[in-house]
Amino acid sequence: MTNPIYQTSTFVYRDMEEVVDFAEKKLTGDPGRFEYSRYGNPTERVVIRKLAELEGAEDGVLFPSGMCAITTTLLAFLKAGDHVVVSDEAYRKTRDFCANVLSRFGIDSTWIPVDDPDAWVRALRPETKIVLCESPTNPHLHIVDLEKLVSTMRQHTKALLVIDATFATPINQRPIEFGIDLVIHSGTKYLGGHNDLLGGVVLGCGDWTQRVKEMQGTLGGNMDPQGAYLLLRGLKTLAVRVQKHNENGQQVAEFLESHPKVKKVYYPGLRSHPHHEVAKRQMSGFGGVVSFETAGDKAATFRFIDSVRIPYLGPSLGGVESLIYHPAALTFADLSSDERVSLGLTDNLVRLAVGIEDSQDIIRDLDQALAAV
Repeated sequence: MTNPIYQTSTFVYRDMEEVVDFAEKKLTGDPGRFEYSRYGNPTERVVIRKLAELEGAEDGVLFPSGMCAITTTLLAFLKAGDHVVVSDEAYRKTRDFCANVLSRFGIDSTWIPVDDPDAWVRALRPETKIVLCESPTNPHLHIVDLEKLVSTMRQHTKALLVIDATFATPINQRPIEFGIDLVIHSGTKYLGGHNDLLGGVVLGCGDWTQRVKEMQGTLGGNMDPQGAYLLLRGLKTLAVRVQKHNENGQQVAEFLESHPKVKKVYYPGLRSHPHHEVAKRQMSGFGGVVSFETAGDKAATFRFIDSVRIPYLGPSLGGVESLIYHPAALTFADLSSDERVSLGLTDNLVRLAVGIEDSQDIIRDLDQALAAV
């Protein structure tokens, strides 16, 4: 019922015959045992097998954070002179890594709107090696039409198709079934689900994940056994938690959309969302993140956030507790006001990561807080 935590750095051998046998088998890619936890750990392998089954993948690689999963994957497949195409509402640190780190190694990046397939095609170059998207995106919850993206890209490029599907989870969306090559999740969010671990995972076919695993062995970004155990614990309740997140998210979004002090709601489960039909077609649920603009100014929006009682004020998502967050005031505080507005990060934009509390309690709390707007 409960998997052991192999708090082990080094796995010893009986004798030199076993050492030689292991070395020979390692060359074939299947050594049949563990050597050193940077290259694999029994607790970690159990988690990977469960995640691969959930995602419909052949194999996977665990990391100590979602960003480590993204950066290691990009470094595993890119070299100087290569080019990567990235959805324009990618996670902030993903954007920073592509723009400020990969560029130092002679790797160019092009940013493309998620809902413009023609723009994705125009951005392609002979040296394009990776097409990286997110769906749903953060914080506006745009949805990439995966079927259209894959069919279009396969006609024009041999680039690896990679998606950050953290907001969806394998319960709500399985990108590999649409032809995506590698799927990345921040295990910190829904997969762990309790706001008590950092983690990341890359899932896909064995050939691709092996490339990532080899790069991980060089860079050293490994999840520790205790973190793997906590992630395994979270996976046991993932399906029931996500179902509750979906239900709460939908009810909260519908309430906010009908409220006179809310200007606009971003949630793919609403018919008003520009990508609602795409989301219905490729997702089985719409998640627990609801972004919205209040009808007030910056000061009024701050008063609203300070008036809620159930959500904690913090930047993460996917945990059992609700979290509320003001993107422009923290994550993008270093940008000018005009730069933030150009990204849709207005002073009245709020991101609410709905937890699994009673939905009516959350709605009543939001209702009383909106009186401050």
